[in-house]
Amino acid sequence: MESEVSRLRAKSEDFALRPVAALESSKINLVSENPVFMVRDLNFYYGAKLALSKISMDILPRKVTALIGPSGCGKSTFLRCLNRMNDTIPGTRVDGQILLERQDIYAEGMDVVTLRQRVGMVFQKPNPFPQSVYDNVAFAPRVLGMVQNKSQLDNIVEKSLRDAVLWDEVKDQLKTNALSFSLGQQQRLCIARVLAVKPDVILFDESTSALDPIATGRIEDLIADLKVNYTIVIVTHNMQQAARVSDSTGLFWLGELVEFSPTDQMFTRPKEELTEAYLTGRMG
Repeated sequence: MESEVSRLRAKSEDFALRPVAALESSKINLVSENPVFMVRDLNFYYGAKLALSKISMDILPRKVTALIGPSGCGKSTFLRCLNRMNDTIPGTRVDGQILLERQDIYAEGMDVVTLRQRVGMVFQKPNPFPQSVYDNVAFAPRVLGMVQNKSQLDNIVEKSLRDAVLWDEVKDQLKTNALSFSLGQQQRLCIARVLAVKPDVILFDESTSALDPIATGRIEDLIADLKVNYTIVIVTHNMQQAARVSDSTGLFWLGELVEFSPTDQMFTRPKEELTEAYLTGRMG
């Protein structure tokens, strides 16, 4: 894996610029306040297979960070490292550090339930529970003991649906089974379900890939609204989407972070030959 990436990079006059070095130079532009996530020399293994190699990046508060790259390059694996969703896969292991507001999320004693409350995830395909709209949004606040009475729960449900720009469409159908709605509405319901537990970070894993263009546009507009209050990380195969919605972008290739830059810089003045080749369609 590493030799192949090195061979491709050899085309570049700036071959000496490795991913971590690229990160360091980009920090001048990216880091103006304390990062929410600090990732340092992260390696991730599926059994004996190295899937991520020496990933380092800072994820800033109230910004959208996009992760792009071809299928199988490690971007979704990396995303799931941020809230330890990979823990559910037998035989996986991690070394290096991921700090959430300077706390190591892989440290012994880390409460994973609390971590996943703080770092919510919206998946590729909408996955509402086969329950009413109300019960979908109310589920986690009930389980986590976030409310003392029905009135508080009603307020959380309404606010979450409003923040997901879904309230006006479902306010008269709160007792209707969520599976009866369109895929776009179901995905916004899943976003409302994440918002109900008051996270700090929202992870979107290819969350518009199953949607039509109109529903995709609504999710993109919603992401732009949400970043006022939340830190957002998205994985996408759609480079135009990354260019539209993100503030910074990382290109993954064969388990390495090739380049991490402000989005406008990456799409107009990429540092790496491999980045330019991928963005112009010559590779990947």
